[in-house]
Amino acid sequence: MNKIAQQNERFRQLLDTIGEEVSELKNEIRELKRENVKLKTKLAEARDKQTDIFSAINESERLAMRQHIQGLVQKIDNHLGSDS
Repeated sequence: MNKIAQQNERFRQLLDTIGEEVSELKNEIRELKRENVKLKTKLAEARDKQTDIFSAINESERLAMRQHIQGLVQKIDNHLGSDS
């Protein structure tokens, strides 16, 4: 009977250890979920503040930029055409 009592005691100790580990992991999960919510909120705020390049400039600047880019593309096309 002494051996069974020792095994029961060891089993209870291991079970308590597992229970403590599970409890600690649950707490860690809760903390990580809170941190995740905070980070998602910060990300959403950053996205709301973010604007694309075209919304920050007016129509005439957009047209000028478009013409400039088209001119650069034409130069590249001409350069590539002369190489072949």
